[in-house]
Amino acid sequence: MDPTDLVDRVRSENNTELSRLGSSKSLYADTEGEMEGDAVLAALADTTHHAAEVFEGWGEPFGDAADRERDHYADIAGELDAHEPGDRPALVESFSGLETEVDRLGAAVGYTLVAEAKASQATGFFTGQADPQTASLFREISDGYETLRGELLDALEPHDDLEGAAAAATAVVGAAYEEYVDRLESMGINPKPVC
Repeated sequence: MDPTDLVDRVRSENNTELSRLGSSKSLYADTEGEMEGDAVLAALADTTHHAAEVFEGWGEPFGDAADRERDHYADIAGELDAHEPGDRPALVESFSGLETEVDRLGAAVGYTLVAEAKASQATGFFTGQADPQTASLFREISDGYETLRGELLDALEPHDDLEGAAAAATAVVGAAYEEYVDRLESMGINPKPVC
């Protein structure tokens, strides 16, 4: 399995989860039912802030990932009057306990898949809100995750055994999906149909 195969495998094995994490219900879960612009911005700002902190703490080769998420946070939070980061979302909390570089790289790849799906949905949300400037911001952020994923895959190239990386990526997607399901069910909403 090479790095490209890893992404294909994670996407294939988590196709349903990633599809639902990229749906409007995902934003509904992230905002706990507050489907307003500021709530969407705050939820996605929280994610980028906490991801940047973790990537920064991991050191190299995660410096670019940390810088990119810091920039994303600044851009998203800049759309708000003020923002104090809340609790870590499960997407980032799932990084806890990862010790090896290959596992951390895999987790970061999984993170980009989920974050890209959420940013794409945010693009659609703000387009629907007749806010083309913010929609364009999230379009750029979504594209940035594809670029970051390419950098992470390059960093995985020297590693022979990518099974751990694939498992870590899937665990990240799974943690984000479990939180999505739990939040929707707590609001009495069926998490399964995509809309």
